[in-house]
Amino acid sequence: MNTPAHLIFGLTVFGKADAPKVNVAALAGAMIPDLSLYLLAFWHLQLLGTPADIVFGQLYFSDAWQSIFRIDNSMVLWGIALVIGIMWRAPILIALCGAAMLHLGLDFLLHNDDGRAHFWPISNWIFQSPVSYWDGDHYGNIVGPLEVLVSLICCGVLWRRFVGKGMRFMILALAIAEAAPVFVFWVMFGGGA
Repeated sequence: MNTPAHLIFGLTVFGKADAPKVNVAALAGAMIPDLSLYLLAFWHLQLLGTPADIVFGQLYFSDAWQSIFRIDNSMVLWGIALVIGIMWRAPILIALCGAAMLHLGLDFLLHNDDGRAHFWPISNWIFQSPVSYWDGDHYGNIVGPLEVLVSLICCGVLWRRFVGKGMRFMILALAIAEAAPVFVFWVMFGGGA
């Protein structure tokens, strides 16, 4: 899934109206599994000038990058931390780890040939889902718009839950970040003509 959708879903499921630290934890947990990819891609694309096809066609699948992804995308590690949070009745830890586990569960189901080893350190096996959130050859043309629709519905829920201007601005920004690419492609490739 797209990162804005992960942030929206994590905040919808684990965010609370009167708990700013829990909300920050939910957003952080939803973001952390993608953070290493953003940092690595930024380093190569912006600082080293590596072409995008090399970054996403070769480096993404390299042993070096995948070894990093195994750690921050490990359902085993996040699951252990979530259980600890539940045992300690620690809302911030529950929100952090719960949002990360939600992110990983959705990624597990929606990545075809670009998945990650979610069961590390027990296994390096990578599930190849028959469904992709972006690849039209694997129903991405259906899943992608559904992701946007559900994200926007969640933004409506969040808008009702959070009345502060700062949170509402963030919800609006997330909604735009999630929906804008679909709208742009729709206009560019036949929907708006």
